[in-house]
Amino acid sequence: MLKFAVTGVVLAAALAASGQGKKPAEPSVLLQIQQAGVLRIGTTGDYKPFSFKTPDGTLTGADIEMAKDLAATLGVRPEFVPTTWKTLLDDFKAGKFDVALGGITVNPDRAAAGDFSIPNVSDGKRPIVRCADKSKYTSLDAIDVPATRVVTNPGGTNDKFAHEHFTKAQIAVWPDNKTIFDQIVDNKADVMVTDGVEVDLQSKLHPGVLCPAAVTAPFTHFEDAYLLRKDKDLHAVVDGWMWQAIASGKWQKTYDAAMQ
Repeated sequence: MLKFAVTGVVLAAALAASGQGKKPAEPSVLLQIQQAGVLRIGTTGDYKPFSFKTPDGTLTGADIEMAKDLAATLGVRPEFVPTTWKTLLDDFKAGKFDVALGGITVNPDRAAAGDFSIPNVSDGKRPIVRCADKSKYTSLDAIDVPATRVVTNPGGTNDKFAHEHFTKAQIAVWPDNKTIFDQIVDNKADVMVTDGVEVDLQSKLHPGVLCPAAVTAPFTHFEDAYLLRKDKDLHAVVDGWMWQAIASGKWQKTYDAAMQ
């Protein structure tokens, strides 16, 4: 069962910390966003249920809806900026967006480049397979044999995990995260190790075809959060807003709707 983190500063304290007191020598990032009237949001648009671009170009997903709410809380309009898992960190460092979201795992490289909000998801890597193989690939050792075809998307934590843990299995990097699960459906790959939430959703979208492998526990544990430009005021307000969304059940409701 996916769990949601409920930690961090309370909303009142966060709002009190933002923009209050002595005026800084340089405008804070929060003030810059408010003055510009726009919150630039980087997202890949290829990761259900958090961020997904439909064929007509519409962005959907739990984090997309939350991003719109965050922009409204800041009194600005949302502007979604496309990125990819491979280029996300470089794009963020280049200042292409103020916030990156859409199932982004907290890790040291990203944390060094910006501030992470309090997490809204606690998860772990698990394998997804054809249902006929769900009792076959039940451990890293069971997967890591020469006959196994592992598929992964480029540049993100799935790619890193695959290349760190599988030295014997065949690893294929599939460039399109929207169609990557078809590789398993069409018997062109056997396993993908990805975030548990994605395993559960894709199994639901492919009933009787794709299943979670019968592992005893996730292979890893991690948290997802929103990556923010470094700024104490922006960080405080986003943490307070996120805390309230989790505590009130708003985030859970938004997430559940995106899983349908």
